[in-house]
Amino acid sequence: MATETIPPTLPQGAGYGVVVGIGFFFAFLMAGISYVQSCKVKQNAPRCHTFLEIIQKRYGTTAHIVFIFFALFCNILVASQLLLGGSAVVTALTGMNVYAAIFLIPLGVVVYVVLGGLRATFLFYTTNPLIGSPDRMYEILTEASKLRPVAGNQDGSYLTLKSNFGLIFGVIQLCSGMGTVFLDQGYWQRAIASRPTTAVRAYIMGGMAWFAIPFGFATTLGLAAVALTDNPSFPTYPNPMSTSQVSSGLAAPFGAVALLGNNGAIALLITLFMAVTSSSSSELIAVSSILTFDIYKMYINPSATPSQLIKTSHYMICFFGFVMAAFACIWNAIGIDLGWLFLTMGLLIGGGVFPAAFAVTWKKQSKWGAITGAVGGLACGLTAWLVTAHAYYGELTIATTGANYPTLAGNLAAVLMGCLITVTVSLVKPDNFDWEITRSINAAPQIIEAQSNDPLATSHNTSEKPSPSPTPSSHTPPPSHTFTPSPLPPPPSDDDAILTNPKLLNRSFKYACYSALILTLLMDFIIPIPMFLSHYIFSRGFFLGWIVIGFLWVAFALGVCGILPVWEGRGFLGGLWGRR
Repeated sequence: MATETIPPTLPQGAGYGVVVGIGFFFAFLMAGISYVQSCKVKQNAPRCHTFLEIIQKRYGTTAHIVFIFFALFCNILVASQLLLGGSAVVTALTGMNVYAAIFLIPLGVVVYVVLGGLRATFLFYTTNPLIGSPDRMYEILTEASKLRPVAGNQDGSYLTLKSNFGLIFGVIQLCSGMGTVFLDQGYWQRAIASRPTTAVRAYIMGGMAWFAIPFGFATTLGLAAVALTDNPSFPTYPNPMSTSQVSSGLAAPFGAVALLGNNGAIALLITLFMAVTSSSSSELIAVSSILTFDIYKMYINPSATPSQLIKTSHYMICFFGFVMAAFACIWNAIGIDLGWLFLTMGLLIGGGVFPAAFAVTWKKQSKWGAITGAVGGLACGLTAWLVTAHAYYGELTIATTGANYPTLAGNLAAVLMGCLITVTVSLVKPDNFDWEITRSINAAPQIIEAQSNDPLATSHNTSEKPSPSPTPSSHTPPPSHTFTPSPLPPPPSDDDAILTNPKLLNRSFKYACYSALILTLLMDFIIPIPMFLSHYIFSRGFFLGWIVIGFLWVAFALGVCGILPVWEGRGFLGGLWGRR
């Protein structure tokens, strides 16, 4: 959950709350996909370090190199978004030089990761006389819809799910979200490290808790930024926020400053720092794992010792900390912001989504199906993106390539064509892969050592006949034998049983599929689509109900992330306290 709270989620949730009103409701499929991914990786490759080890074991070196490119590209894009979003907010609130912020943020995170990390939770509740109540907020938003109507929204309203750009953004978010789920090693690490018996339940609760971030920020700070734009306390008064400022993720900090002044800026800086620290650490560890296990150990030093691997991973963390800062500086220097990267990420990595997903779920996917699907999807995505931008606007610039329809076309082409190509090529000459091959990744070898004092073992391991034992003489006492019983091995746990018999996870897999299907239908179709097609504008009572649901959802997230871990660890905490 913590590593999901990344700046592309946190300020973008508020930013798109400004652009499309309440229209940020179209993105829940990634959590459902994560449930299934976690279950299948536990079934088919429970001991792997990275998903690229599965690729290499199943498809060989060529496919391995192709997917290393996609994985590292994905991590660079996600890390760039972290630094662009975080540095923009820090610069806006403190005046720090943006390039200094870009390098200082990963410096602290690198030290944090190498030394072991920290955990923190911040609780914050407030009200403010500038808004006062949900009724007053409803009135201000209604007036704002008249003064600054939103293009594509029903009657220009901020209080509707009929948002054309909201729908486009939702589709793009699904494409880029699927790309990060299947190509970001950070997601695979959580699936690999989680316990098989609790992974699905944890992903379901974590996915639902995650939705409180964009939902809560869009409903609070996003709409507060809209409501207070004409207030003298707003940072850009008397002008509204520019498109660039919204795209850079500055709606949330501007709303916080307008509501609470310096205290709001401090609170948001702390929140953003914890989000960037947690998320960046996940990206650093993910890239370090790829560089250590899939490049160094695979191709440079196959006989590396554990101490060498640990040392290499620390070096790689420091190396990627510099690389992510360098890329963020490049993006910032050429005028690319958080919003542009957020919208284009899916078309750049979407081709590898289904080939990577099928690597652990479909035994008939072939090597060339995986390779051509990933590369072909990337080519189709780039082509659709650039052709659409030129057809609509007549030129290729940062502004035109970051617009709605070109990025939508590129995202859909990359993901769908990647799926179509890999399925078609695989069906032409299907594979019939044996999952036992990937289950053997990093499995401990079975070694049986013959005991020298075992006469049966000795007779099988020597070609000579054993000499008869000498008969003890009458004056020689017989040797005394002391029998020391060997300790009994601990009883196998449920997790150990699943590692040896993956079929025990079939029930969890079905539960994951049903949960993913139900939640996706509910959150992506059953609730938002009828409200979109009916062109409904919220009434005062409906808006109040929406606010109540938002607060309850945030309270649920607090329970899952802040209270439940303490309750589940009460036995350990009690024992720890008792030993003091």
